Amino acid sequence: MKILLFGKGGQLGWELQRSLGPLGQVVALDFDSEDLCGDFTNLPGLAQAVRIVQPDVIVNAAAHTAVDKAESEPELARIINALAPSVLAEEAKKLDAWLIHYSTDYVFDGSGDRPWQEDDATAPLSVYGRTKRDGENLIGLTDCKHLIFRTSWVYAARGGNFAKTMLKLASERDQLKIINDQIGAPTSAELLADITAHAIRIARYQPELGGLYHCVAGGETNWFEYARLVFEQARLAGRTLSVSEVLPIPTSDYPTPASRPLNSRLNCDKLRKAFGLHLPDWQAGVIRMLAEHLGSGQ
Repeated sequence: MKILLFGKGGQLGWELQRSLGPLGQVVALDFDSEDLCGDFTNLPGLAQAVRIVQPDVIVNAAAHTAVDKAESEPELARIINALAPSVLAEEAKKLDAWLIHYSTDYVFDGSGDRPWQEDDATAPLSVYGRTKRDGENLIGLTDCKHLIFRTSWVYAARGGNFAKTMLKLASERDQLKIINDQIGAPTSAELLADITAHAIRIARYQPELGGLYHCVAGGETNWFEYARLVFEQARLAGRTLSVSEVLPIPTSDYPTPASRPLNSRLNCDKLRKAFGLHLPDWQAGVIRMLAEHLGSGQ
């Protein structure tokens, strides 16, 4: 099997290079790759890269994920998050190849407290959410074989993440105010990558499993409780923190250019049943990532 991976330099792309390796030959590209185009603003170049590689599976881990910045550059976000995936889908259809794509809970408006299901109506609050929703729809219109995984609150040991930001701030300040009314499940890029590899292996021989799935770690939390776990683990690891007071605040106290959904819960029953998966609780991945980070002395 030949796999063409886009976005190899990102948190998810990095983990996918590991998880996809045992499945076959992986051709991994990034926006600045030289021999083949991985630049999602160059749509003809993307199509040409697919035609040259002739993959059995295309995995798209590239996206415009700067949620606030997208508000001021909607056309760029649309090209990267919607038009480029549509091009990949069209090329996948021509090759009878699979397309694996990742989306987000931001396609929903965040209302209520029930976990969102795949067939719930979308109503994104931001440019990022709208362009990701449009990407989903355009892929579906091509009728290519595909798996789309909607996820949320993704982090990785490599690169920046919420936990590392909290540790930095906690070493500099004696008081922190952290949002406590956004609910979701921190999901590791490592878990997403492993599920992707597992799903590809099964779906190639059961094409009826193609479609849209929600994919997040088990359980739920808010950013305030997430941060408290981070500080607890840091102190258990012997890290000295300056912060002595951590206060919960509502989202309304921390305005941002892009609106965030309050309810980011995703129902993953469809994924579990289709692929026979157990989704570990979110704490397990965060504690593992922190052990690696804190143990490195960073």
